[in-house]
Amino acid sequence: MSSEEEVLQDGTHRRVVRVGRTVRRPMQPWSPEVHALLRHLEAVGFPYAPRVLGVDEQGREILTFIEGESGAQSWSKVVPEAGLAAFARLLREYHDAVDGFADETICHGDFGPWNVVWQGSKPVGIIDWDHARPAPRQHDVAYALEYVAPFRDDTVCVRWLGYSKAPRRAQRIEAFAAAYGLTSTDGLIDAVIAVQQETLERVRRLAESGHQPQATWAADGYLEELAARRAWTEDHRHLFEHDQPELNRPL
Repeated sequence: MSSEEEVLQDGTHRRVVRVGRTVRRPMQPWSPEVHALLRHLEAVGFPYAPRVLGVDEQGREILTFIEGESGAQSWSKVVPEAGLAAFARLLREYHDAVDGFADETICHGDFGPWNVVWQGSKPVGIIDWDHARPAPRQHDVAYALEYVAPFRDDTVCVRWLGYSKAPRRAQRIEAFAAAYGLTSTDGLIDAVIAVQQETLERVRRLAESGHQPQATWAADGYLEELAARRAWTEDHRHLFEHDQPELNRPL
């Protein structure tokens, strides 16, 4: 390894390094489509996505490095309502920016706190676009809500996700929806359950086909964890629901 390379991720399926102000990642079969998406975002002036700079002599894609905090450091950023709203607005800005790129919306597909880069309390970038794919906007919304409402029990929220006390989940869903620009929260809980089920089925399918890292995840019990998350949501949907008037923000 070159002394100039800083390892950012060293998984068995993917080694990601930083070289100066760039990120180098292994090319994948879907990389050309992702590059086309990122070039579209650059062309329309969307400032929150990495720029594609080419392929290096080792056959790795070269992307611009976005300075800031991400990964595990990002979870605490969405705990305050201001951070939650900024997170939701960032997703809406991306969805608006991608309009016109394809016949369908191209969702990020993995829009969780860990894939947003922050500088202080301000989100400045979205990373890891490998899961981008055509889907309704609501897919990204529901996927994000699972992690920022969050659809986890109180112990997990306090011990691992940065909350000082049990989150007011229904109010957080409303705050996210309003910041994103939804006029109602109707159907969002069912949408989260649907995304949880889709994720379970997708990981199982890829694992059975031998894809990584899904095969390793399945061997480590991740499928059972995903099933338990979906069951927890179904059993605790009362934590996310109460009668509220329609929100005032237009879509």
